[in-house]
Amino acid sequence: MARSSSTVADLLEAWFQHAQPDLSPKTARETRGYIDRNLSPSLGAVRVDRLRADPIDAYYRKLRTSGGRDGGPLSPGTIRRIHGILRRVLQQGVRWGWLHANPAAAASPPRLPALALTPPSPEQVAALYRLAERVDPELGVFIVLAASTGARRSGLIALRWSDVDLSRAVIRIGRGIVLGLNGLVEKDTKTHSVRAVALDASTVDILEDHRDRIVDRVAQAGFELSPTAFVFAWTIDGSMSWFPDSASRRFHRLCEQAGVRGVRLHDLRHYVATRLLAGGIDVRTVAGRLGHRNAATTLNVYAHFLADADREAARHLGGILSAALRAETAHDQSCTVWRATPKRRATSVTVTPSLRTSSTA
Repeated sequence: MARSSSTVADLLEAWFQHAQPDLSPKTARETRGYIDRNLSPSLGAVRVDRLRADPIDAYYRKLRTSGGRDGGPLSPGTIRRIHGILRRVLQQGVRWGWLHANPAAAASPPRLPALALTPPSPEQVAALYRLAERVDPELGVFIVLAASTGARRSGLIALRWSDVDLSRAVIRIGRGIVLGLNGLVEKDTKTHSVRAVALDASTVDILEDHRDRIVDRVAQAGFELSPTAFVFAWTIDGSMSWFPDSASRRFHRLCEQAGVRGVRLHDLRHYVATRLLAGGIDVRTVAGRLGHRNAATTLNVYAHFLADADREAARHLGGILSAALRAETAHDQSCTVWRATPKRRATSVTVTPSLRTSSTA
């Protein structure tokens, strides 16, 4: 049934109630925020059947100059996320008969700039860890684990001690913790899979020290550390994990103290990927460590950094061919010497008949 008098705000609310059960907790929270902060205040009062593409484009232009919370501009990526929500909402309105066509389909959100990855250097990661050892030891453990596994923030925060096998130097990542509409939510991973990630000896030692500190702290409080306790917890008994945004803020403050600019917590994941690829590790192995569903995702994200690895591959192949050519040249030269030898022998043979003649005589 057509609802010609309904507004965009009415449709936004109806769509959210309809779509929320199928959204991840994090996506639901973020979508709710975009609806409440951006879409409803600006377009909510417009009747659905009177919404056109040109005012939507005008709205996007406004967001590029003054759409942020502090009155500043929104990034093209954020505007495209808002556009994606509006387009889905209006398309559902078409299915429900609230309007005849989707005006957002004809709108023009800003183009996304080329993805610029700026992973930290090994020296920066080391400096951050050394500083964290002094001012925030648990964050230091988190940094080392992130920089050695490439795991997502949500996956590391969801780690329980039952997921850590220090004797085999392996952790199991099968869940993630995100902030939903009503607080922390534990869910499966982004790829809906469980993976084992190997640890190096140094990371194992750091985790062992971390566990010893946690065991002592829990014992002093009169508890016993449970296998289900979180590795990174803000309660003494380990029953409550860190908040994801809190971990990012702590990392940001640490970067400021260390004088490391332009590095986010998520960039440790890029650090792992780019260092492995530059080191010649095959893409499938890198994809598995990062938790990508397939290697194509890794190739798409890190294609720029693969150019360096490809240059190294060219040098490697060139070295193999050059060595083979040098060997072939040396072989040819030895054959020339060998062919010259029979000629000298032939000269000596010509002398033997006279020797035999004189002996016969």
